[in-house]
Amino acid sequence: MGLKSVKWGIYHLFVAGFCLLMLYPVIWLIMSSFKPSDTIFLTANSLIPNPWVWDNYTIGWAGIGGRSFAVFIKNSLVIVVLSTIGAVLSSALVAFGFARLKFAGKAFWFSILMLTMMLPWEVTMIPQYVLFSKLGWLNSIKPLVIPTYFGHAFFIFLMIQFIRTIPVEMDEAAHIDGCNKFRLFYQIILPLIMPAVATAAIFSFYWKWDDLLGPVLYLNSPSKYPVSMALKMFLDNETISNWGAMFAMSVVTLLPVFLIFFFFQKYIVEGISTSGLKG
Repeated sequence: MGLKSVKWGIYHLFVAGFCLLMLYPVIWLIMSSFKPSDTIFLTANSLIPNPWVWDNYTIGWAGIGGRSFAVFIKNSLVIVVLSTIGAVLSSALVAFGFARLKFAGKAFWFSILMLTMMLPWEVTMIPQYVLFSKLGWLNSIKPLVIPTYFGHAFFIFLMIQFIRTIPVEMDEAAHIDGCNKFRLFYQIILPLIMPAVATAAIFSFYWKWDDLLGPVLYLNSPSKYPVSMALKMFLDNETISNWGAMFAMSVVTLLPVFLIFFFFQKYIVEGISTSGLKG
C-alpha cells in the first residue's frame, strides 16, 4: 500500500467521522421519534428504541386542537411558495437595475441596501408590527408574504455579483436588435442567472419554512399556524408534553428540507461560487 493510498484512507476516514458527528443530532431525532414519550430523555444515551413506538407518527399526524398536521403543512407551503416567488422575482429585478442601469444616486442607494444587511431584524420588529397593525393585517399571512415582494438585500447582492459576470456586449447586441430594458431582463439576463435565482429560492424556502418568530408575532388562529408553531403546540408547560409526537412530526417537516437540498445542491454551490468571480 503506497503513501498516497494511506493519505486517501486517512482523509476519507476523517471526513466520514466528521460527517457522522454533524449528523448525530439528526440521527438522534429520528431514533427518538420511535421511543415512548416518557423515556426519550431517560434513554438519551441510547440510540436504539426499546420498545419501538410507531404510534408517535399516527398521533402526531392526527394533529392537535382538532386539526390534522396536514393543515399546518399546507399553511407552511402557502407561505413558503408565495414568499419565495416574491423574494426571488423582486430581488432579480432590483439586482438588474443596480447591475445594468444608470440612475441618480445609484451608489448611495446601493450603500443603503448593503447597510440593511447588517441591520438586525429585532430593530425593525416593533415598527413593522405597528405598521401591520394599523393596516389591519394581523392574524393573516400578509405580513409574512407581502414584504418579500419588495426584495431581499442578500439575494439582490448575490444576483448583482452574478449579473456582473455577464458581458455587457450582450446588452448592446440586444439593444441593436430592438430589445427594451424589460425584454433584456426577462429574455436574456434572467435565463443566464438561473443558478443565482435557484440559490435564492432554496435559501428563501429554508428560511421561511423554519421561521417561528414571524408567525408567533402575526398569527393567533391555530387554523393558520405553520409547522413551526404546530410543533410548539405539542409541548405543554402545565401538563405532560408529547415529545414523541413532536419528534415524529419534526422528522416529517425535515423531509422537504432534505429533498430540496438533495435535488438542488448543485445550484447552491454554483450560485454562490460564481457570484464571487467578479466584483
